[in-house]
Amino acid sequence: MGRGWVFQHDNDPKHTAKATKDWLKKKHMKVLEWPSQSPDFNPTENLWRELKPRNLNDLERICKEEWDKIPPEMCANLVANYKKRLTSVIANKVFATKY
Repeated sequence: MGRGWVFQHDNDPKHTAKATKDWLKKKHMKVLEWPSQSPDFNPTENLWRELKPRNLNDLERICKEEWDKIPPEMCANLVANYKKRLTSVIANKVFATKY
């Protein structure tokens, strides 16, 4: 990963496991502060279903390949709908939403 990358995750236990934290630290990865277990706030959460890795090397390779395939319009649409997503989260009193 090049400079300037910041990882975001929802503090799910698998993301906050010691092994994960150690790996991120070893790789000098910055992690964005984020509310605990709140995937509804993540505009790219639905992109994960497109990936099917079998191991860590696969995951890294697939992420890089797939990221390059994502049309800029798709990212723009996800960001454009972010206000609606936040409004939905607030309306549901931070419980799960349709997102």
